[in-house]
Amino acid sequence: MKRMIALLLLGLMCSTAMAEVIGKNVEYKSGDTVLKGYIAWDDAIKGKRPGVLVVHEWWGLNDYARKRARMLAELGYTAMALDMYGNGKQAQHPDDAAKFAAEAKKNMTVAKARFDAAKKLLQQQPTVDPNHIAAIGYCFGGGIVLEMMRRGDKLDGVASFHGFLPGTAVAKPGTIKTKVLVLNGADDPFTTPEQIAAFKKEMETAKIDYRFISYPGAKHGFTNPDSTKYGEEFKIPLAYNADADTKSWHELEMFLKEIFKKK
Repeated sequence: MKRMIALLLLGLMCSTAMAEVIGKNVEYKSGDTVLKGYIAWDDAIKGKRPGVLVVHEWWGLNDYARKRARMLAELGYTAMALDMYGNGKQAQHPDDAAKFAAEAKKNMTVAKARFDAAKKLLQQQPTVDPNHIAAIGYCFGGGIVLEMMRRGDKLDGVASFHGFLPGTAVAKPGTIKTKVLVLNGADDPFTTPEQIAAFKKEMETAKIDYRFISYPGAKHGFTNPDSTKYGEEFKIPLAYNADADTKSWHELEMFLKEIFKKK
């Protein structure tokens, strides 16, 4: 009997050791534009699970966005870091990043089509419950997920990390069921008190279930460990904040559990 128990425990340990987060690069299209994304999931989990889209910072789809997708996979979701610029384009200098972001935002019809193409691909994954999708975004990506929510994209929830608050669309009262989480740096110079007040008024007027959290001392890019380096190198107000990073990720974990609790 003891030998049998020992063998069972050994088998369990081996099975656990073999389980891991799998990541793969994917290509998909929106119109004539080739888009390059990254999908991550935990192969130890059986059956379908909710999916989460990850929208990159203004730098483009880089290792940071992929890391967040893998972290979501570790939480039990299938995550896809998507490409809003096309062909996996990345910026190495903030001037280029600003140009790429402005180009992507100037035509929201195209932006929405690219977002929806990624969502469709995520929904088609064998590990995903296609009826239960959320989206998170950082910086530029935070603004994009809020914009998609405003435009009525069917999502269980969206979470914005140090994202741009103003949108080109306005949330219409009684039409949006998506829950919203905004995680903001209280010392972020790119987000003004007027923008925050306007955003909250918009959410409340539209009767959207939202939560807005500001972290004291946190600047723009507070979740990305490379932000301080970028800020110092390019003389822009970016800085990593480990405390705000940890707390905001915990808020996301709780948020995803809440919106998917019956899924």
